[in-house]
Amino acid sequence: MPSMNHEKLRRATVGIAGLGGLGSNVAAALARTGIGRLIIADSDIVEKDNLNRQHYFIDQVGRKKTDAMAENLQRINPAVEIRRHYIRLTADNILTVFAGADVIAECFDKAESKQMLVETVLSRMERTEVVSVSGLAGYGDSNAIKTQYVSKRLVLVGDQKTGIDTQPILTAARVGIAACHQANAIVEFLLSGNVI
Repeated sequence: MPSMNHEKLRRATVGIAGLGGLGSNVAAALARTGIGRLIIADSDIVEKDNLNRQHYFIDQVGRKKTDAMAENLQRINPAVEIRRHYIRLTADNILTVFAGADVIAECFDKAESKQMLVETVLSRMERTEVVSVSGLAGYGDSNAIKTQYVSKRLVLVGDQKTGIDTQPILTAARVGIAACHQANAIVEFLLSGNVI
């Protein structure tokens, strides 16, 4: 018989903004955790150079990330409901794309996109939390990646300093660490309602 916590996760809706190294791995972790509904959004296709850190396979190169990710998530957990949006996210469409989301994982590469999503969610989606990332590029000290609870509705994951401009190599291990921090913070939000 499922526990009350399992039932909370099964009823939850999580949005994932961006399906690259972070988003594809956050989605996979949440599907394995038993989240009932995932809303995934990205405007990109799978490229060969994504495979070193993103949750895709060689035979998916050239496909929309939303389609490939939905297929992978269904293989992990056939019970997860997936809503996919092959779209470039903007401040104008975030509310529609992620309508009904309890938590949104911000999984963008660019600082301006990160800021746009966080500001939009916090100012216009009063019942939605956001888990964002700042600083995780490269390789190195795994323990430098931290989860910081900024407010009741905002969590920030990363080392807050390492960027693609300082370490131009991205590794599956370091991206995966940050993605699992994000997924764990999302589960905390869903199970406790308030992690602070």
